[in-house]
Amino acid sequence: MRALIKHHAGEGLKFQHDHPVPEIGPRDVLIRVKKAGICGTDRHIWQWDEWAAGRIPVGIITGHEFVGVIEKVGSAVTQFRPGQRVSAEGHITKGTDYLSRTGNAHIASDTKILGVDRDGVFADFVSVPESNVWPVHEAIPDKVAAIFDPLGNAVHTVMEAGVSARSVLVSGVGIIGLMAVTVARAAGASRIFCTDINPPRLELARRLGAVEAFDVREGDDWIAQIRRATRGEGVDVLLEMSGFPQAIDQGFRALRNGGRAALLGLPAKSVEFDFNANIIFKGCTVLGINGRRMWETWYQMEELVLGGRLELDEIITHEFPIEQYEEAFRTMISGEGIKVLMNLE
Repeated sequence: MRALIKHHAGEGLKFQHDHPVPEIGPRDVLIRVKKAGICGTDRHIWQWDEWAAGRIPVGIITGHEFVGVIEKVGSAVTQFRPGQRVSAEGHITKGTDYLSRTGNAHIASDTKILGVDRDGVFADFVSVPESNVWPVHEAIPDKVAAIFDPLGNAVHTVMEAGVSARSVLVSGVGIIGLMAVTVARAAGASRIFCTDINPPRLELARRLGAVEAFDVREGDDWIAQIRRATRGEGVDVLLEMSGFPQAIDQGFRALRNGGRAALLGLPAKSVEFDFNANIIFKGCTVLGINGRRMWETWYQMEELVLGGRLELDEIITHEFPIEQYEEAFRTMISGEGIKVLMNLE
């Protein structure tokens, strides 16, 4: 089969035409991949930064966002059959530890991630445990089903934060930040403010539902503007999607006392942070967000998409055949594209 391999400890991936098709066990499902999305994790692996060098095994097939069709099922599989269109939860656990057995499998201690710890979806076929397979509703298009993984990050962040009838600041409007804007609007946020350093994406955030979007390179007067717009208090909810230290600090400064902060963005290194002013004396609630709740987030995503509540067309900007993977990654890394998909059919 065709596959994109992390073939050496350095920048880039290698395209192979003759990689072996994965074997499946009795409880596994073999899925023929139709579309796969490139995400921030894949960018780290491509660029081989410090995180990737310390985590990714050389020789792995990368990628974890996808939609496909079941090719074959193991002898003990009972829920699925060949020909079904599916996606999958990329966080794989044995389901036996304390967290998995108490409704928190998304942070299970034994988690293995597709395209990070085991072969992923930048290939014609991927093997996934039956318990991780998600059947795709017939009304959901392939290009949307292919991005359920990152969309789930946005939905999880917004839903955990509780944005209904509340003012919200989305700090960082990258791919998932933009998704968070449309999800927060669908979830009933009263007003949405956004910050970033990318004017085109800030403008897109406005089209998706933000009442105001601030370019933070122009200084931090925007914090005072937000306070003036919120009775002098600050926003009710902070959705921190950027991971940049300055943005984290500014986001907490724009959050009202007693507010709620949901943190999804990953800093590249340790962050110096004023806990006294930003958390303790502010009396706010801070939530660390990882992955998607299995399977609550997936049901929420499906309902939001089927209800026509989300605006995703302007976020999914490019599609390339997998043979043009270098151009696909260039488009994503340069910022020319937002969500970039690769087609394997």
